[in-house]
Amino acid sequence: MSTATSTSTSVSTAQGAAPGAPSVHRRALITWLAIYPTVTLVLGLLGPVTAQLPLFVRTLILTAIIVPIAAYGLIPLLMKANAALTRRRR
Repeated sequence: MSTATSTSTSVSTAQGAAPGAPSVHRRALITWLAIYPTVTLVLGLLGPVTAQLPLFVRTLILTAIIVPIAAYGLIPLLMKANAALTRRRR
């Protein structure tokens, strides 16, 4: 591998985008599409139940539920959908 090739590869990796991966802006949108409805749903369901708890405890409960759902379920699903849509457009 030449120096120019390894440098450009390191730059693209350092910026967070592997070749063929969605841009950072698209990844942010995908993450938001996973997080916002999940936060709204979980907060709507647990809000009344946890209303009397201190804020840091409510936040801990909320994030303990939402992060695994989003990280292991919703974001990979949305990334696959994005890849399928991207392939379809080409």
